[in-house]
Amino acid sequence: MDDRYGTDVLAAGWRDRQRREVPRVEASADLVVEVADDGFCGAVTGVQSGLVELEDRRGARRLFPLGPGFLIDGADVVLVAPTAAARDRRPARTASGSFAVAGARARVARASRILVEGRHDAELVEKVWGDDLRVEGVVVEYLQGVDLLAAALDDEPPSAERRYGVLVDHLVPGSKESRIADEIARGRHGEHVKIVGHPFVDVWQCVTPRAVGIARWPEVPRGVDYKTGVCRALGWPAEDQADLARAWQRILASVHSYRDLEPALLGRVEELIDWVTG
Repeated sequence: MDDRYGTDVLAAGWRDRQRREVPRVEASADLVVEVADDGFCGAVTGVQSGLVELEDRRGARRLFPLGPGFLIDGADVVLVAPTAAARDRRPARTASGSFAVAGARARVARASRILVEGRHDAELVEKVWGDDLRVEGVVVEYLQGVDLLAAALDDEPPSAERRYGVLVDHLVPGSKESRIADEIARGRHGEHVKIVGHPFVDVWQCVTPRAVGIARWPEVPRGVDYKTGVCRALGWPAEDQADLARAWQRILASVHSYRDLEPALLGRVEELIDWVTG
């Protein structure tokens, strides 16, 4: 006769026989998980001090304790810190956050290119997106001011095979820069030119104050050269062009990746890269 209750209901381990084993998963970079409590879903961007950082598709980042309480494809998992070997296997990233292409050689330059207003803009774009641009074969040139954009387009007209993407400072309604951009968009070159910009007066402000080690960027009165005014407000030397150049090198040295730049610039540069690579 069958014993529906088993042979010994008091035998050791009877609780464990009904317990479901939840798999342990290493929190490796770019693993997509969901937080069971509140439904936040994101990719792993880092693990430190018992916490895992997740980034959702909108770029929002949050920290959570490692351990239970996570879902992968709807199934419960326990997140644990990755081993040293797993960390070594993570794909390398460029300063822009893209996956690095191992052993990639620079591509022959495209006819399409990105134009920026000045040398500082070009150096900042190169520092963060340089690896990506070389893989894509995109050259960045600077104009020495948006006032020269129309003449540059007339000298080397854009076409379907030679698109220009233009990054402009202070592209806000009513500004000189917005008027120039509107005129070009309506003109004969508009079809093959994409002009985007950030709202800041100068590209210096595109670097986050946190990265530079300041509380905020100073307000510079109208009629005062912006860079000179910033240096004086911050107590940096500002007697001549050499002082301003050293100030810029100090700012540029504080930039290590896209995380040190304002989102208003990040999205615009990515938009231009997409435009000129077709």
